Amino acid sequence: MVYSFLWTLVFVIYHKTLLGHGWAVNNFLMTGPKAYLTYASSVLAGAQSGMQECKHQFAWDRWNCPESTVHVAPPKRQKSATRETSFVHAISAAGVMYTLTRNCSLGDLDNCGCDNSRNGKLGGRGWLWGGCSDNVDFGERISKQYVDAVETGQDARAAVNLHNNAAGRLAVKATMKRICRCHGMSESCALQTCWMQLSDFREVGNYLKVKHDQAHKLEMDKRRVRAGNSADPRGAVADALGAISRSELIYLEDSPDYCYKNSSLGLHGTEGRECLQHGDGLSQWERRSCRRLCHECGLRVEERRTETVSSCNCKFHWCCTVKCERCTQVTVKYVCARKQGGHGQNRRRSKGPK
Repeated sequence: MVYSFLWTLVFVIYHKTLLGHGWAVNNFLMTGPKAYLTYASSVLAGAQSGMQECKHQFAWDRWNCPESTVHVAPPKRQKSATRETSFVHAISAAGVMYTLTRNCSLGDLDNCGCDNSRNGKLGGRGWLWGGCSDNVDFGERISKQYVDAVETGQDARAAVNLHNNAAGRLAVKATMKRICRCHGMSESCALQTCWMQLSDFREVGNYLKVKHDQAHKLEMDKRRVRAGNSADPRGAVADALGAISRSELIYLEDSPDYCYKNSSLGLHGTEGRECLQHGDGLSQWERRSCRRLCHECGLRVEERRTETVSSCNCKFHWCCTVKCERCTQVTVKYVCARKQGGHGQNRRRSKGPK
């Protein structure tokens, strides 16, 4: 199945829970296997929604959230800790928290419900807390127990991944919106009752995309980082974080050149990628996709036309036949292709990993 990481996430925790490897069932607020499977399905669905959002956010970037990004690396091979993988960790943790919170509010999960902790209290001038606020504390707690459990190492990468997981969960909280209902004679709004509600997950993705673009690279003592599986690398991360907010994304390594194919890193390069030349409602980033994906990677833009013939303008004739015309529809796509006579990519200029 696509994204084996998602299955590994559920598979590993499931076995740790059942085999008793340090995982008490009570930690998951569960009463038995049925409750476990209920949470696990939400975790899987949330991680999948996170990956779908990742693909949307990076659809027109050189790195486009490929499947290889979220595969778990073999034990002897270290996973990278680049700006892009920081986003993967954040959006996955956010997706799991978001789905658990939403399913809790919908009544699909046991042992959780609305967050009524502030109901009846004054929230501001002219309004009180009330209604059914989404229980993000529940979603955050269960998401942390599932997603963070995958990081079993004690090295710098594990510490960075845990930080980015937490930043993803904070993004869900940061994008919540207040919903209010008016009260009073003829709904005069003399008093309002308000509650907190999850925003659309696209807003979480947009928020984290900005954080990705502004991500901080940690500069640490390399001798401490090389210490391996010890507490010292995590201490180096803690020292390097300094004044960096918990909501910011962090990374350790510079990104590879995504223009080029690199099988060992699971990178496909930009050759053969589609880009956008024309169209209504395109953003500035989308309009520049051909330059970014093709020209700046030493490739040309190739126009490819596809003709599709289908029945159209069908009319019913008495009695009893239907006669149709044959219509041809031309679909135009633009893709990055090698320059004629060229055997490799010859980049015009470097613009970074985008």
